[in-house]
Amino acid sequence: MASTRAAAIILVAFICGTVHHNPAAAVKVDTTGLSFNFYENTCPHVELIVEFLVGEFIREDAGLAPALIRIFFHDCFPQGCDASVLLNGTASEQKEIPNQTLRPAALKLIEDIREVIHKVCGPVVSCADILALATRDALVDAGGPSYAIPLGRRDGLAPALPNITNTLPAPFFTVPVLIKSFGDRGLNVTDLVALSGAHSFGISHCPSFKDRFDPVNDNNPAIDPKFAETLKAKCAGDNPAGTVTQKMDVRTPDVFDNKYYFDLIAKQGLFKSDQGLVVHPATNRTAIRFALNQGAFFDQFAKSMVKMSQMDVLTGTQGEIRNNCAVPNKPADIETTAPTEDEGLANEM
Repeated sequence: MASTRAAAIILVAFICGTVHHNPAAAVKVDTTGLSFNFYENTCPHVELIVEFLVGEFIREDAGLAPALIRIFFHDCFPQGCDASVLLNGTASEQKEIPNQTLRPAALKLIEDIREVIHKVCGPVVSCADILALATRDALVDAGGPSYAIPLGRRDGLAPALPNITNTLPAPFFTVPVLIKSFGDRGLNVTDLVALSGAHSFGISHCPSFKDRFDPVNDNNPAIDPKFAETLKAKCAGDNPAGTVTQKMDVRTPDVFDNKYYFDLIAKQGLFKSDQGLVVHPATNRTAIRFALNQGAFFDQFAKSMVKMSQMDVLTGTQGEIRNNCAVPNKPADIETTAPTEDEGLANEM
């Protein structure tokens, strides 16, 4: 990764010296204080830089794409898109059960990108904006839709409190519980079904889906018996717990597409929370529509991602622009530690 970063700095410098920024003719500004041309004067090539670096890193490790989308969701959902999930230390959100399987390599990638951007532009671009852009570009690299994203987020000064972090939806949630959970954050049922489609790729650990076959095969919602037996046999060797992984999508596990919804129709949803979407009357029609029409799924997923990216953002003089994505400029009561490659093990969403 060090060689990639060194080469990237040289190439990015070349790009910034030769490519001319072409802002959109009509700039839309939303009510959150974000805008589509926020860095036009201070870092006009920020999107080009992020796009290039994400592409380089994902070329070396395709698993970073689903990992970034998961980090983005886990950052935005509890207290807003403020990059607080990136903070290390004794009070870090990463220590809470829903976040213990966030990939350290993906967390570090955001800091690696920040380092390059701040060398090119100075400390004007937030870790929160870098995470939002990197997530979008990773999605595109994996075959998903692109979308314009408003910028201008500021970084949070401290991690979310444990009771806030633990509002993240769990893989064992029923559909009614999911609807309330998403609704409490201003996301509707269509957003729920679309954003669940992020499980079209990536991996999960046995403890997160063991309830689908242990002690007996799940009947509420039902799981395909052969699929259950496959999972049971695979997880029999999960010792210590959490070391065995399973692809989220059994059809196209490394591509972002709508095959996840086919999995649900075939009763091969890995999580109870996923499988319920094709069974419950409040979500069934939308899930089926996305299975039949990938264009409709991509269009709604993009809209829901943009909507989520604007949840409870810090703007203006709120928060700060971190000089290190893992450490606040003005340390609160958190003891910082360097990121490692060891993954925690816990329930996932």
